[in-house]
Amino acid sequence: MSADAKKQGSGETHFGFRTVREEEKAKLVHTVFEQVASRYDLMNDLMSGGLHRAWKQSMIDWLNPPRGARPFHLIDVAGGTGDIAFRFLERAGVASQVTVCDINEHMLGVGQGRAEAKAFEGRIEFACGDAEHLPFPDNSFDAYTIAFGIRNVTHVDQALREAYRVLKPGGRFLCLEFSRVAVPGIDDIYEAYSFAAIPRMGKWVTGDDAPYQYLVESIRRFPDQETFKRMIGEAGFGNVSYRNVTGGVAALHSGWRL
Repeated sequence: MSADAKKQGSGETHFGFRTVREEEKAKLVHTVFEQVASRYDLMNDLMSGGLHRAWKQSMIDWLNPPRGARPFHLIDVAGGTGDIAFRFLERAGVASQVTVCDINEHMLGVGQGRAEAKAFEGRIEFACGDAEHLPFPDNSFDAYTIAFGIRNVTHVDQALREAYRVLKPGGRFLCLEFSRVAVPGIDDIYEAYSFAAIPRMGKWVTGDDAPYQYLVESIRRFPDQETFKRMIGEAGFGNVSYRNVTGGVAALHSGWRL
């Protein structure tokens, strides 16, 4: 049983380094992303040193969506600003479509505003929903992506089971998330940068360092690459694998609903 599964029965979970009641976490996370929604790209630039853009493109490269006339439906969870969705539609064929699902209305508003400026009419929809209880039927999607979102859910194992449920047989799961640095030397540098620099830069840019402090702490609380790989397998996925990016600062995990 995963650590998150055990916590479901305890009534407590973590919010960064704090211990909070399970019912509190979703509200606290919602507040964080409400505060940073309008500056989400800047937030990710601070968290990744600007590398998140290349990592997201690597995610789409690994997904390798069909470019022909075959219909293909992606669900991008916790992707309210449309970063992954737009990259997918620019790469995929004209018969492909994407559903963006996010629990935060402010994040969805940012994505909808951006979508209006792009020529993707009829190929993208936005839905408000919880990663742990997706508002879609079983076997609905050909692929599921989530980038820098799964560490913010209260029960990671439940979110993984929901990903499995809404995918069609043969569907693909892909997750991009901050992870454990695997290169000696870089780990110490990144640790110092994360805790010393990121909250200060966040306060300088937005006037508040608290959201950035939480986000840094949430990275440290998220399972390492091998543990998360095992959790994906426990949710039912097969052929689970991962790729480190930038020495493990982040990792891409892949699984299939076989």
